[in-house]
Amino acid sequence: MAISLFQAAQLRAVQLRVVQLLRLSPSDPAPLDRSTPQRSPKVNQSQGRRSRSPELTSPGSRQEPVAPRSRVSQAPSPRPNPPATIPRERSPQPSSPIRNRTRRSRRTPALLPPPQPVHQFRLFITWLLLVLGMGGMGYRLYYLQIRDTANLLERANAQQNTVLHPVLPRRQIVDRFGTVLALDQPRYSLYAHPTLFSESLEDVATGLAPLLQGGGMETDAATLLAQFMSQDSGIRLSDSLPESVADSIRNLGWNGLDLEKHQQRIYPNGTLFSQILGYVDWEGTAQNGLEASELARLTRSKPDTTARRMGNGTLLPDNLPLDFLAQDTLKLQLTLDSRLQQATQTILQAQLDKFAAKRGAVIIMDVRDGSLLALATLPTYDANHYYDANFEYFRNWALSDLYEPGSTFKPLNVAIALELGGIQAEDTIYDEGQIQVGGWPIANHDFESAGGHGVLSITEVLKYSSNVGMVHIIQSLDPGQYHDALTRLGIGQPLETDLPQVATGYLKSREVMTTSSADRATTSFGQGLTVTPLQMVQLHGALANGGRRVTPHIIQGLVDSKGEQQWTPDYPETDVFKPETTRKVLDMMESVVRDSTQVATIPGYRIGGKTGTAQKAENGVYIAGAKITSFVGIVPIEQPRYVVFAVVDEPQGANTFGSTVAAPVVRQVMETLTLLYGVQPSDPQVVGTNPPGAIE
Repeated sequence: MAISLFQAAQLRAVQLRVVQLLRLSPSDPAPLDRSTPQRSPKVNQSQGRRSRSPELTSPGSRQEPVAPRSRVSQAPSPRPNPPATIPRERSPQPSSPIRNRTRRSRRTPALLPPPQPVHQFRLFITWLLLVLGMGGMGYRLYYLQIRDTANLLERANAQQNTVLHPVLPRRQIVDRFGTVLALDQPRYSLYAHPTLFSESLEDVATGLAPLLQGGGMETDAATLLAQFMSQDSGIRLSDSLPESVADSIRNLGWNGLDLEKHQQRIYPNGTLFSQILGYVDWEGTAQNGLEASELARLTRSKPDTTARRMGNGTLLPDNLPLDFLAQDTLKLQLTLDSRLQQATQTILQAQLDKFAAKRGAVIIMDVRDGSLLALATLPTYDANHYYDANFEYFRNWALSDLYEPGSTFKPLNVAIALELGGIQAEDTIYDEGQIQVGGWPIANHDFESAGGHGVLSITEVLKYSSNVGMVHIIQSLDPGQYHDALTRLGIGQPLETDLPQVATGYLKSREVMTTSSADRATTSFGQGLTVTPLQMVQLHGALANGGRRVTPHIIQGLVDSKGEQQWTPDYPETDVFKPETTRKVLDMMESVVRDSTQVATIPGYRIGGKTGTAQKAENGVYIAGAKITSFVGIVPIEQPRYVVFAVVDEPQGANTFGSTVAAPVVRQVMETLTLLYGVQPSDPQVVGTNPPGAIE
């Protein structure tokens, strides 16, 4: 069938469009943009320009399938000759692939819009953002890996590692036989928050009362109920509940009860050694006594340890030392004896009550090395309840208070006179009873009742405690040498000891002592100078041990769980008298006890001693009627081993002297001492043998 030239032109245009579409990817055809106008092929000028083909421009029209090229060539129709003015357009012959593709595609593919043109500005912005992002990431990597490395490592170590500061309980304090005097134990503080109670206030008070009473607390249900009603939260019911009571409270399962664990220093003996040991407060701070002065030895220390931990905070044990959880078993052992201390304190308390005295002290020292077996001072306090104590009781006045020793200093002056050659043991002294020295009257204590004693031996001067006789003895010495001798004894010098807060005595200057005869005279019978009771024990210990001034001390060392010494302190000694000098003085002191102070004697034992009754001064002025009575005893006198010194401050009554107040205390204490330590009697026929079980 023949077709017109116009139809041939339309067919040619369709074929070209099909070829264009087939060149696109069959899996991703580009859509045809219908908004873009398409040019139609050129036609004969006689027919004029055509707009787009109806099949291509009409969006709603249905596109007819295009006939294959082969059909057109098989049935050509006669075509009219074109006008001469219009050149004939050669139609290119489609290749066989086009024909094959046309055969396979019976349907015309969808007409899709052409791709949008790429906007150069958007591409630049995208590129710029990518460059900036990559640059920022590069700088951040540089900052983290190079500049901030040290900080990151530190933070990583802080997260992955922790420094452990081991908190260990303080070491125990034990006496010479291992009896525990102080130890750390876990204790609990109990807080109540009534607003959180799930039970009624009455039920909680009723349930807690017996448990708290079992923990040593004085309370009842009514008292607890009143506390619960006083405030809504934060009521502290107890500070020192033992672990067993804390477990019982936990087992109740009640809300509103808070238990806080802490280490508390416990003193099993209560008031027995309080003024020696001191105490540790609720904050764990040592106060007074050995607890403070021996803090370094009482504190268990371990170096800080760095441990690794997991993300949830669990510690990893791989980096911990093997002994991290172990603690040493060392204990601070003292020279004190709890049994002797208890007996001494009981004896002293009875005498204080008898004479309504203000205070008293008893010290027992082993003269061989200066170790103290007992140091009792009254009144005292319970270190477990230090917060209820009188502040004055915290001070161990036997160490910190000075007093004029009085007649107990006379044996020391006699030893000085013998040592310097001013007198001989066989010399005699004339006692007028009262004399004038430097314009000041000096008289014996019994001058009004007995007058002068006349000619006295040196032993009788001590026996009658003659002040006038002692003045004559010291007048026989060179004043400068006498002052030097007192200084050599340690008078006016700091006392070397391991006990804390020991006061330093007072001695007049060398210039005063060499120019003032009155000051030398008063010093001869123990006035005008001051010492502590502890120093008096040290000085009489030098008489007892042959002239060695030993260091009074109470620390024996650090011992392990087997009782073996791991550390022992060294205490200095100084020779101050010749042995022959001290022997003569000891014989005189034995005569004093045997002939004039029989209240201090013990059957079967040879004892030496000297009484003292001194006026009490305050702020440089003597207090009318106030006196300090004392007695020093040495046992056994033939082989001196122990010095026992007792001092009683301000006893009340008419018959209050060293021989009536202090001497009986020393005698009772020495009886206990000889019994406990198996001191052999000088005359076994009088007292028999020592009882079995005596401890050396």
